Amino acid sequence: MITEVARDVFHIPLLGTASINAYLIGDVLIDAGIRSSASKLERALIAHKLRAHALTHVHSDHQGSSHTICQARKIPLWVHEEEVEIMEKGAPAMQHNSPNNTITQLQRHFWAGKAHPVSRALQAGDDINGFEVLETPGHARGHISLWRETDKTLIIGDVLTNMNVLTTQAGLREPLSIFTLDIAQNRQHIKRLAKLEPALVLFGHGKPLRDPEALLRFSSTIE
Repeated sequence: MITEVARDVFHIPLLGTASINAYLIGDVLIDAGIRSSASKLERALIAHKLRAHALTHVHSDHQGSSHTICQARKIPLWVHEEEVEIMEKGAPAMQHNSPNNTITQLQRHFWAGKAHPVSRALQAGDDINGFEVLETPGHARGHISLWRETDKTLIIGDVLTNMNVLTTQAGLREPLSIFTLDIAQNRQHIKRLAKLEPALVLFGHGKPLRDPEALLRFSSTIE
């Protein structure tokens, strides 16, 4: 249920082996899956004390259990400043953070969690237990990634996936256009993050990647 993949960094698969992921960095939970993920998260985290919960972005497959976890653990919620209002208004406001189509409407109906107050509005350069907040909008309005220079660990959220989210086939993919607000902007951040040459990349969807060259090769194929 929970595996240490780098120093003080734990992978928590919430659907399948890695179809939807959350991470624990020290005592801060990153992302929270869908609404029904709460019980899995609590089981995985039973031996861990939490200080806070942060989101890479406010989509229904990342914030679904945020309200439940924050309320149960009595911890603050942190999101990027561009998405504070979206998180605090909940599913009705989330239509402005992704393309509005039948699939995203269904996800918001069945997966999204309750609205929840935000205690900290994250910005570029903020520190979360040794990880630097990088602003990487495109897939979502206020998407962030988290970078630890000391060991080149990158939590990339949905800037990239390491699987096809429809077929579950493994491999690097751009996030699907039906879920992505600004494809061109997201592509800029794929190239930017690849240049960091991360030794370990942790995705919102897909297994961890320990191959900096694979990321560079992939980034070179997109315009």
